[in-house]
Amino acid sequence: MAASYTTRIRLTQQGDGDNPNSWGTVLNNGVISLVDDAIAGYTTVALGANATVTLSAVDGGTDVPRNAFIEANGTVGGAHTTITMVIPNVTKGYVINNQATYTTTTNVIKIKTAPGDGYTIPQGAITQVVVDTDGSVYSTNAAGLGLGTAASADIGVCATNIADVSLADLRYVRTSATSTIVASDLHIKQGSLIVGTSSRAYNPILTLTDAASITSDFAKGNNFLVTIGGNRTLAAPSNAVAGQSGSIYIIQDGSGSRTLGYNTVFQFVSATVPTLSTGAGDVDMLVYMARSAATIDAVLLKNFDR
Repeated sequence: MAASYTTRIRLTQQGDGDNPNSWGTVLNNGVISLVDDAIAGYTTVALGANATVTLSAVDGGTDVPRNAFIEANGTVGGAHTTITMVIPNVTKGYVINNQATYTTTTNVIKIKTAPGDGYTIPQGAITQVVVDTDGSVYSTNAAGLGLGTAASADIGVCATNIADVSLADLRYVRTSATSTIVASDLHIKQGSLIVGTSSRAYNPILTLTDAASITSDFAKGNNFLVTIGGNRTLAAPSNAVAGQSGSIYIIQDGSGSRTLGYNTVFQFVSATVPTLSTGAGDVDMLVYMARSAATIDAVLLKNFDR
């Protein structure tokens, strides 16, 4: 019987009576070393120069697609925005480590057989793929990762994304507490937040930038402070929501006699726009509640001192 090769990982099958003085060498090089590659071999494929990179098969000898682990390296998006790695059309599994550099997020690296459907390897992914009997390439799915029937979802802001959670985001309730929180004093339940007698709840005072038109972002807090160094106007705040309330401290600088005008979103008692205390260093406080995003009812409390 003449020598032949296995169909999938191309191991040497020696014919009867072949290689009487070198049979062991053929076995070591053409079978045992190649099985080692197929089980645990790791190799790197350089990408960038060609749009199609064919990982050629070699019968009974060392080749790239026999390896269990393949690292995609190089650059995609320079000469070619899509690069395809073509693997042998035989059933096999691979672990792909995509370490290639992408010039834009729209670049693509695909792995496929010559006749089959390809699989796009996500940027930065380490993923397992399998080649079926039709030559199609498939990756590990959600069920294989223990996620049941869940579809994949990216981090983002739309309905199909996993929400991007910030530590400062009060929409999400903490599942653990620090040692400074006593359970009997702070209670969080659906629809309410209860603070006990030995706890406190407060909102920090944010300092605004003094300018001819003083701007504020109500998404960042409720309480603000500004020291004015000239005649100013309090601009309409951004991101106000109905029901939001708080205060804005307005402090005269060392010269005093500064005036403050108000954007028309601010509404005052008896439709009378208040005037500031004018002494050097005088402290007034504008107390407000937003009736809507564009209507803010306010009262000026003047000259805090004693």
